[in-house]
Amino acid sequence: MNNGKQRRLWTVGIAAGGVGAALAAVLLIESPLQDGADGRTDRQETVAERGQTVMPFDLEQTTHRFTPTKTGGLQDVVADQPDDARQIGLIRTHLQQEAKAFGQGDFGDPAQIHGEGMPGLKRLQEGYERIEVHYRERPEGATLTYATDEPALVDALHEWFEAQLSDHGDHAESGH
Repeated sequence: MNNGKQRRLWTVGIAAGGVGAALAAVLLIESPLQDGADGRTDRQETVAERGQTVMPFDLEQTTHRFTPTKTGGLQDVVADQPDDARQIGLIRTHLQQEAKAFGQGDFGDPAQIHGEGMPGLKRLQEGYERIEVHYRERPEGATLTYATDEPALVDALHEWFEAQLSDHGDHAESGH
């Protein structure tokens, strides 16, 4: 729906007379999907604010791209303007630091931005020694490549990517 509201359908069943018959009532409840003036949810606004304390580049001038793969995934961060040397430099510095931290099991930055309960995060922290993280520059930013032979860690990476896609809203896109 384009009116900034999401409709949720709730079904309530009540067993009648112990004979297994059910009475169903359907309630249509409207709840805000987009709370911010720019179309972002409260969660996305909070993540953007927290991100400013961790990521040195400007979220409004960059895009995160998350591409799941069979062995993990690719995380690209690129400047929206390919000639923006300042944003590109900030992206590269940050992703180099993150690659080093993740390789040592330090996922503190994502936890600070998205919360300790972020999907996949705990399993990534526990299995970090079995995940290869590689940094690579690209013309408009940088890429982190995550690879593992363990299906459970691949699943954790994919869950982690999906959570970031949701939390970053229009600052992120799927690389599918």
